[in-house]
Amino acid sequence: QVQLVESGGGLVQVGGSLRLSCAASGRTFSRSAMGWFRQAPGKEREFVATSSWIMWSSYESRYSDSVKNRFTISRDNAKNAVYLQMRSLKAEDTAVYYCAAGIGGERGEGYEHWGQGTQVTVSS
Repeated sequence: QVQLVESGGGLVQVGGSLRLSCAASGRTFSRSAMGWFRQAPGKEREFVATSSWIMWSSYESRYSDSVKNRFTISRDNAKNAVYLQMRSLKAEDTAVYYCAAGIGGERGEGYEHWGQGTQVTVSS
């Protein structure tokens, strides 16, 4: 019954902004790492960002070099949700974006639960 559902994807122009949401249900993920990954056609899934629990209400965020300083991951434990704020979007950001929950890290193997994905298309 654990489920992660992404939303907020769509078509946006180069340089624009978009915020993705991921709503979790079935259990609380306040102490789990939450991550965002993406996969473009013909390419392997790649790491985008992660938010890892440290202690109490403290979290550490990490990003891939390709999105650092442009994307921001955040979470709202009261809503059991995680977000990805994307700005200064580039055509290379076009992909299906997935949210995930688990132990954490920059590899997909570190996450047990995955959402169905939401399409982000960046055009001129």
